[in-house]
Amino acid sequence: MEFKKSSDRIWLEDAQGREIAFVSFPAQSEQTVEIDHTVVDDSLRGQGIAGALLETLAQDLREQGKTAVPTCPYAVKWFDKHPDQADLLWAEKGAEA
Repeated sequence: MEFKKSSDRIWLEDAQGREIAFVSFPAQSEQTVEIDHTVVDDSLRGQGIAGALLETLAQDLREQGKTAVPTCPYAVKWFDKHPDQADLLWAEKGAEA
């Protein structure tokens, strides 16, 4: 599985080049993105594609030193299930414990 990437999207295409899954994350500022949509074609449901998209995005954000504000329900749940990624959340960044 090879994801394609742009500055505000990561997606998967089928053999015919049709987009079949994506996560979108428009910039809110120079260092923060909003994760606003995670979509997976019904034919791929239950195969971990959405999670793989979020894992890839998390890795890219970390490499770029960016933070995220998840507004997509799937992304919110994903971050809840992956507390080890909480440092990528804008609200968590720089928060004092």
